[in-house]
Amino acid sequence: MQKPSQKLDSLPPTEQLLVAGGDVRLDLDPLSGLNKYGCQPFPDPQLLAFGSSTASVISTEGFAVADQLRQDLLEAISTDSPKAVYDQQIQRIRLEWLKLCELSDVPGVELILSSSGTDIHAIAAQYTGSGISTPALIIMVEANETGSGVASTLSGNSIIGNNAVEVVQVSIRLDDGMPRPPVEIDDEVDALVAKAVTSDRRVLLILVDQSKTGLIAPSPACVMTLHRRYPDNIEVLVDACQFRIALPTLRAYLEQGFIVALTGSKFLSAPSFSAALLLPSSIAKRLQKRAFPRGLLSCSSNVHWPVNWAGAEHLDHIANFGLLLRFKVAVEELRRFCAVQQTDTINFLQTFAQVILQRLISDPHFEILPVPQLDRHPLIQANNWDDLQTIFPFLLYDPQNDVRIPLNSEQTRNVYQRLQTELFSPADGDEVQSSPWSATLDFTHPNSNIATIRCQLGQPVACGTRNGIGVSALRLCLSSRLIIEATAHGDKGATIIKDALTTLDKTALLIQSSQ
Repeated sequence: MQKPSQKLDSLPPTEQLLVAGGDVRLDLDPLSGLNKYGCQPFPDPQLLAFGSSTASVISTEGFAVADQLRQDLLEAISTDSPKAVYDQQIQRIRLEWLKLCELSDVPGVELILSSSGTDIHAIAAQYTGSGISTPALIIMVEANETGSGVASTLSGNSIIGNNAVEVVQVSIRLDDGMPRPPVEIDDEVDALVAKAVTSDRRVLLILVDQSKTGLIAPSPACVMTLHRRYPDNIEVLVDACQFRIALPTLRAYLEQGFIVALTGSKFLSAPSFSAALLLPSSIAKRLQKRAFPRGLLSCSSNVHWPVNWAGAEHLDHIANFGLLLRFKVAVEELRRFCAVQQTDTINFLQTFAQVILQRLISDPHFEILPVPQLDRHPLIQANNWDDLQTIFPFLLYDPQNDVRIPLNSEQTRNVYQRLQTELFSPADGDEVQSSPWSATLDFTHPNSNIATIRCQLGQPVACGTRNGIGVSALRLCLSSRLIIEATAHGDKGATIIKDALTTLDKTALLIQSSQ
């Protein structure tokens, strides 16, 4: 949960504010200057950033927006109280967020702001179990695909009175990391819900769209059927924290009566720790009839809740200016992405996927983890950009003659960490092994030296075993920022695609050099 920010008789520098008001995951390592997500709090234009399924380094444009807001805050608090200034700015963020999400015209839709997706899940979970004697059941996909923090928070800290909620995790990949058949996932979820309803338990069913490796589960069709069948027992939370959904899809989820969780990091590429919970009118009214969860009294701020929300008046006022800056960056990144023509986005995504998938298939250093077609039928029929893949998970292999040996999870993490570093050139006389899939590895020319290029992929995700070896997948990801850059230039995204291939080149080089 969020930590109160500092008193604001003055303001620290923008880069310090951007890591304030979160939790230890934002703390910077004193040696690397990076947080737990491998990101620094100021722009890094030289970094080839393809790690947006985890987090993103702030863009130059985003930092400028945050810095300008800080200057505006300094001027405002010189004549008004920090509380009043914060309240005004948060309400402005709320209105801008709803407008950009094209929800301003939806009657009664409510928006709760918070520091992280984990906190947003906790709010939904605590409301599900509020005021009942029997523990509520929370059904979610496996923690590997959503975040260990979410699972541990829901199972360990979401205490409603004397009753802990029960959390059940459903696997969406098989033991070898391949996608589990959707019908099996849906059947398991159906059985869990039916059993809970038989015992007259409340259920929070979490639909993830999309998971860490780009999956949707359980299927929207399954969830819609269960929600219609048991309307009095089930709350549905759509975990769209990656924000890899188009605005018509977001609206469709809300029209179904589903709660939707979004974050400003990940796809939108704002700094980590800004999250929003959207509630359709019918659900907002139902939740406000329940007792305000006591667990939220010490970890939320009343200004982050809708005006006149029942129970929120008991919350303290916490002016979290770090959160404010991060939300401002997220709003501006969303504004920039909304200005891109969808046809341009679709054309680029199709070209990017064709090139990257062919590379991953052709290179013996890699093995694709398949991502099935993103199917939201019958939720929405329209063809939107979010039908297309933007997360490309893959395993690492050491090709030795005719044998390919999978790298274990520790070796994969080592490759991931070294990607962001500028490697030293080999000693004179040392040979540099190359492959027909890699660009030149000429260490004598810095501009063409793959080893000195700093790259970022999504953090490793545990994906079962291969040949008895525990393996993890890295993820090459497109962000809204990369799509904006690709569609803004006349090269039709060729530069972004080249950077992605370079990132894979360095990954292959690190596999070679680590053996």
